[in-house]
Amino acid sequence: MGTAAQATTRELEPAVMAREIQALASDLRALAGPLEEQVRALLSPPAWASIDEVYLVGSGDSHHAACAAEMAFEEIGGVACAAMSSQRFLEYGGARMRRRSPQRALVIATSASGGTPRVIQAVERAREGGAATIALTCTADSAVTRAADRAVVATLPEKERSPGIRTYQASLLGMLLVAIRLSEARGTADAGALRREIVALADAVDATRRAVEGRCREAAERVADAPAMVMLGSGPSHGTARFGAAKMVEATGLLTVGEDVEEWWHVERFAYPVDMPLFVIAPPGRAHRRASEIAEAARGLGRRVFAVVHEADTEVSRHAILTLPVAGEVREAFSPLLYHLFAGYVASHVAERLGRLPFQKKR
Repeated sequence: MGTAAQATTRELEPAVMAREIQALASDLRALAGPLEEQVRALLSPPAWASIDEVYLVGSGDSHHAACAAEMAFEEIGGVACAAMSSQRFLEYGGARMRRRSPQRALVIATSASGGTPRVIQAVERAREGGAATIALTCTADSAVTRAADRAVVATLPEKERSPGIRTYQASLLGMLLVAIRLSEARGTADAGALRREIVALADAVDATRRAVEGRCREAAERVADAPAMVMLGSGPSHGTARFGAAKMVEATGLLTVGEDVEEWWHVERFAYPVDMPLFVIAPPGRAHRRASEIAEAARGLGRRVFAVVHEADTEVSRHAILTLPVAGEVREAFSPLLYHLFAGYVASHVAERLGRLPFQKKR
């Protein structure tokens, strides 16, 4: 990494996204332990055990991470979970929480910058309603940490300004560790084994990065002419799809939609052009069979289908013009840690081909 001055001059180049991806494995290894210590110190064991409903609140990438983590809270943490945008929570979710049992609710408000106004307001509203609140951020002593009861801070060294990739992983990791802590409080899972499982994924992150980088450049060459594109996923992969779409929009300015697999079939399949690029994110799991069916149908309609699948997958990939392989075995609830890597690479390469800079810095 260069000096701070060098980082400032290059921070909005598309290549910053590749540098972010290259740091993900080391971030995962470095952050897991310190974040776990912070999570354990948040609440007493009885307080953890008393929680039966969790609201994951955020905007942008923070909301996408929440959508990706929702399954972990329900399947591993054993609690009802609602991933809500900050606006939705403010106007609708807070009222729902108050009608239920706010004293048994936990609101996790995520803002990487620590200063997202609507997220801060959501924390304040949740506290007024009687819920416990936790701020999840990458910025210590920020507005969101001051607004919440307690905070978990993920410190990322040598951070460059970029469409958020490292911050997305850090936010997702923090949420998954909270879900594991909830399971530990209930005695429903081997929490130590689950934490080791997450840390071990760092090797898979590195392997996936190496496997997918070159193919993402090829994918970019095949989609850079498109006026719009779609990314599909179900369950936790819906969060991944929305995150991937956000990276494409931020890096290139191209309209990109993150959609649920089944909902695409009911609505967006009717959209032109018929050869619109379609990225199908389908880790092994509950929705894999339907993803394969949708990929086949989409290819029959003339779509340019790209499969983001396990490296050994044959069901979805046989319907794709290009496979973006994911290395390593991972349970579906943790799969978002691996299946988002392609998005930053493809987005950065498309931006380079179009001569664009992130956040429309070069129109």
